[in-house]
Amino acid sequence: MAQAQAQARAQRRRNGSGSECKEKEFRERSEGQGPQLQHRLNLTSLNNNNIINNANNSKAKATMVTVLAMTVAMLLLLFYSSSTSTGITSETTGTADHAVSVSSGADADAVINLDHGDPTMFEPFWKNAGDKATVIIPGWHTMSYFSDTSNLCWFLEPDFANQVRRLHRLVGNAVTHTHHIVVGVGSTQLIHALLFALSATETHQPVSVVSAAPFYSMYPGITDFLKSGLFHWAGDATSFKVNGTSSFIEIVCSPNNPDGALRRAVLSTEAGKLVHDLAYYWPQYTPIRGPADEDIMLFTVSKATGHAGTRIGWALVRDADVARRMVKFIEMNSIGVSKDSQVRAARILQVISDGYELPDPDSTTRFFHFSRRLLADRWQRLRQAVEESGRFSLPQFSSEFCEFTEEHAETYPAFAWLRCDDESIEDCEGFFKSMKVLTRSGRHFGAGPEYIRISMLDRAHNFDLFVERIASLGLG
Repeated sequence: MAQAQAQARAQRRRNGSGSECKEKEFRERSEGQGPQLQHRLNLTSLNNNNIINNANNSKAKATMVTVLAMTVAMLLLLFYSSSTSTGITSETTGTADHAVSVSSGADADAVINLDHGDPTMFEPFWKNAGDKATVIIPGWHTMSYFSDTSNLCWFLEPDFANQVRRLHRLVGNAVTHTHHIVVGVGSTQLIHALLFALSATETHQPVSVVSAAPFYSMYPGITDFLKSGLFHWAGDATSFKVNGTSSFIEIVCSPNNPDGALRRAVLSTEAGKLVHDLAYYWPQYTPIRGPADEDIMLFTVSKATGHAGTRIGWALVRDADVARRMVKFIEMNSIGVSKDSQVRAARILQVISDGYELPDPDSTTRFFHFSRRLLADRWQRLRQAVEESGRFSLPQFSSEFCEFTEEHAETYPAFAWLRCDDESIEDCEGFFKSMKVLTRSGRHFGAGPEYIRISMLDRAHNFDLFVERIASLGLG
């Protein structure tokens, strides 16, 4: 008798364990499907436990099995129904990214934040890349401060440096063999390092920092945030007056953020030093016209590949002394740059280069072509909506020969520099805010309130909503 009771208890434990596993599995699958589904799960779990606890004979066991089977069927039905009603779909890597309907009531009330250039548009490509772009770092790797003590930039990971040079050779957008590579925590830290490196040896301080308007809205803040006595923001380069004793640093952003225009230095004099911010000189944004060969060139993983959260940028610096002073600044500022981030960035750059240099019949492995198709589609749709509205205008760009694709190509900037032409709209940013679209006013770029900057790099659903709202303003 005692043996039979022990066997019954063991059987109940096994049955109970199986039931708990099933419930856990369906909780995980139904996560995010709403409180109603979770409530039903909780009720089902309670009922199952009661049945299991009362299963003292074969009839109860049979009843338990039947109820569990019915529970599984019900949960599958609920999960399928909930997934269908909320529009859950798998992202694809096609040429268009606007297949999702945007006309639901919830979407009409949604606030669309296109103020920041958060490059989440590239997510579908990297999802499709799968394990190729995945990095596993053992717990004992990258523990030291030092990467290569023989290198001028001693915290630069050798593989990252190799992949940077490889990608520039592939694209043909920058000369690297005559330059030192300095890695930084994005372009922001590199700009700080450069301002220090270029002004620390000047006799007349503070050194003026300028850029032609419309300039990147972060330049003034980056320059003046530390309230340094070595340099200060002096505004629009086109209105800056150079005298015999003044020195200056001109930042040339090309293609320019916010308007996508190609830029050259405005101030050409021996008293000044130039920094070329080439964050957007990649073939998804603009035709490649040949390798840039400036004294100082800045690039960032954020805009090259879309991995803004990795926080990695690099500078190509011809002068070794300037590079050393930059390294010293970064050493004092952050004691180097995350080696884990460099390892990940190296793999990402490798995947892009492999997609072009290794034989692969799958065209979806070509990152720049994939990204360019998405941007081309978005710009075409935005221009159509703007034209139909009759209230706004966008810059026009001419087609040029791209040495990377070996064909004539259009310019598709990462941002739309939109002008409100309707005279009844005094503040363009405020007008779009009333439509629940967050943008950045032209005031932040050294321009007027009739302009706004709009990110073209957000996720497909947000961009679809934005275009739909502009189209709804048509004059018809």
